[in-house]
Amino acid sequence: MSYLAKIETLPEGARWPQLRDWMKTEPLPLFAELRAHRPVLVLPELTLVTRHSDCVDILARHDLYSVAPYAPKQGSYWMAQDDTARHWREKSIMRALLDRERIPEMRAWAEAEATRLLSESCDAVDAVRTLTRGVPIAFVQHWFGFEDADPEALLKWSYWNQMDAFWNQPFDAPAFATADEIVASREASNDEMRGYLVGLFQKKGGQLQAGGAPTDMISRLIVMARAGVLEFNAELAVLNAGGLLIGAVETTSHAAVNAARVICEDPVRLEAARAAARSGDERAFDGFVFEALRFRPAFPYFFRIAEDDTALARGTDHETAIPRGAMVLAVTHSAMFDPTAVSAPETFDPRRRLQDTFTFGYGVHECLGRAVGAALIPAIVKVLLLDATRSPCDVDYRNGPVPEAWRWQPV
Repeated sequence: MSYLAKIETLPEGARWPQLRDWMKTEPLPLFAELRAHRPVLVLPELTLVTRHSDCVDILARHDLYSVAPYAPKQGSYWMAQDDTARHWREKSIMRALLDRERIPEMRAWAEAEATRLLSESCDAVDAVRTLTRGVPIAFVQHWFGFEDADPEALLKWSYWNQMDAFWNQPFDAPAFATADEIVASREASNDEMRGYLVGLFQKKGGQLQAGGAPTDMISRLIVMARAGVLEFNAELAVLNAGGLLIGAVETTSHAAVNAARVICEDPVRLEAARAAARSGDERAFDGFVFEALRFRPAFPYFFRIAEDDTALARGTDHETAIPRGAMVLAVTHSAMFDPTAVSAPETFDPRRRLQDTFTFGYGVHECLGRAVGAALIPAIVKVLLLDATRSPCDVDYRNGPVPEAWRWQPV
């Protein structure tokens, strides 16, 4: 029996939970059937869109499909806004301050830090705690200016904000905590983070007044806020510093685990990736990492709210009217396997271009730290895959949406 036939035998309230489970356990055959026979699938909770062209339309049309679902989680932060002056101004400021010229140096630093952290573990190692979370936390401390922060606190602040914004929406059913518990943990984390950041800004502001150089992100944010030439004050600088941390840790960890996992699942693929890593050709190795993320993305979909009565897939044989306020999921995991847009989609091809995927989002809300993430993730994965002294066990999700532990045993 096909997926759609099975769904039609279920009560309406059981259909989305079943589909959500298949999206985790059997995504590619499910998506192939949906693209072929029901590319726009309307359910009581939401509407799933699975073809490439329709996903692009949703993510490009922020006037029709907005990020309003983020507002209850992120308040006035610019990521919860679409085409606003504040969105463009603050995003532009943060991108300008991210030191893109130093990306090669950042990558080399991350690889060296991953090597150091792994070398300190002489037996079995938890790759999540040690590397995929450990390296981004150390990166935030070293490059962004959080050097005196407690690593456990940085992890907690990033984690609960990610859990609430991305995995605690009305259509979710979190099993690792209740919806209210997740919100409470995010709010408590933000109170702690705000207190820390205010103190950090005061300290670094004093160092700048004493003649110090703005060598990290926090210091440059202070200089920008003090300049007074833009609508960007100290309060907004603190808010954006928090956003910088929140976006850097958990998403990097999730992506690094997913990429390494897909590569490790095939011995031939693993050996080819190791050969590329040893060759020193970063572009060749990165192809393995980002192709693996096409097969297992950290975010299989992006959710939006319809801002008006409209039609999905307008002008096609699957055109579907949806009302204002409808929740829409652009299932980009499916879109990256749509044969109308992707050549030989079922083939693992490390020569594909990262730009042809949705790994870092699409459109107005493309990832702020795309350039940093595109260096940091492969640096971590490379060190993990080149460790021939250990082999991976199963990833432990602890009933949640992200990798929480990944034990690598001595060979």
